[in-house]
Amino acid sequence: MIAILLSLFLLSSEVEVNQDDSVPDEPKKTEYIEVDNKRFPVEIKDAVIEALAYFPELAGVNIDFEYKEKISGAVMQAQPRMLTLLVTGKEKREYRIKITRSFEFEEGEVLIEDVPHDALVGWIGHELGHIMDYKNRSTVNLMHFGMKYILSNKRLTEAEIAADTYAISCGMGHQILTVKNYILHNENFKESYKSKIRDLYMSPIQILSLQEELKEGEG
Repeated sequence: MIAILLSLFLLSSEVEVNQDDSVPDEPKKTEYIEVDNKRFPVEIKDAVIEALAYFPELAGVNIDFEYKEKISGAVMQAQPRMLTLLVTGKEKREYRIKITRSFEFEEGEVLIEDVPHDALVGWIGHELGHIMDYKNRSTVNLMHFGMKYILSNKRLTEAEIAADTYAISCGMGHQILTVKNYILHNENFKESYKSKIRDLYMSPIQILSLQEELKEGEG
């Protein structure tokens, strides 16, 4: 039963789980940097380092940022590594963030590092918000959460809003707003993808509202 649950439990940050693992990853050699148990491609190092700076609670946590040539219905996905989910305690659990290598837009291929900087930082920050949510959950709780995430649109929406909320609460409101606007106002993204962003994630108005509430709370 546990094996069946784990096979289903591919936590996604962008609505859908990748169903095509046959697509070869990283056909071109990628140089990686390793810092503080984090491993990430050199092309996006500035965005990763900037996003991580907002999450001091993730210091020492093992996170791999991995390029994928294709992620079905998603740009990035944050997941716990399945083996560590089973055999280690939550303090030593490891995670990965899968990142689409490039977009196929009408005008041609756009590499992920060519996304506007603040939007890229916001995208990564949203994924780190998911990991913040995952890291304090027990294995049983995380598996239960994963099943509800897969089976319930309501739970899926709650998870995506929670990730945005973590990031905004850490001071990333501007970047989270920037990535939402980058998607919603970019004619190259399919309307079906934009609809998912509107339906499942915080709206720009909600982001601004939360930012104001947090500022008032600090005052």
